[in-house]
Amino acid sequence: MSRGDLFIVSSPSGAGKTTLIRRVLEDPRIGGSLHFSVSHTTRLPRVGERTGVEYHFVDEAAFRAIETRGGFLEWAVVHGNLYGTSRDEVEPRLDRGIDVLLDIDVQGARQVRSHVPEAVKVIVFPPSREVLEMRLKARGSDAPDVVLRRLAVARKEMEEWGEFDYAIINEDLEAAVDELRSILVARRAGKSRRRERLESILRSFAP
Repeated sequence: MSRGDLFIVSSPSGAGKTTLIRRVLEDPRIGGSLHFSVSHTTRLPRVGERTGVEYHFVDEAAFRAIETRGGFLEWAVVHGNLYGTSRDEVEPRLDRGIDVLLDIDVQGARQVRSHVPEAVKVIVFPPSREVLEMRLKARGSDAPDVVLRRLAVARKEMEEWGEFDYAIINEDLEAAVDELRSILVARRAGKSRRRERLESILRSFAP
């Protein structure tokens, strides 16, 4: 059995990566064979968010306990809150040949790349600064000064686009969903993933 692929999807806050991921996971051709890794965070849930679904919401003491025992594949401080990807969410599944998808910020993606250099890395851009600002304000969950801080961070994050394998510009949602879906499908057709099956078919032609 070939090892599963680790997919990293990153974007600045408000660019829409979570919506793209949710749409792809709803596709039975993709979502049924793809595990979405639920991250830990110390931030408070937004309206409608559920622990264990969007995030594992924990307090700082619980987060630090996991970090101290080396339980995170990556962790970072983002806008004053702690975020981390549990190794237990990722590594056992990859070993069983299951694909895993991470919804993490650019800072976290940088750490994962250092541990799993073969990970497939996707960055999502907004179509413009104006659109990103509009989306952040429309959420209604951030004060004006927080929105400005997120915009400043967004530029720094997007400047790292060259470290990613694919870039999606989330201007038209349906087109962006199709692009992310295509990346996942194409990876699964890679020769390294299908080596065992290909060699088996070739052996069936032996005289």
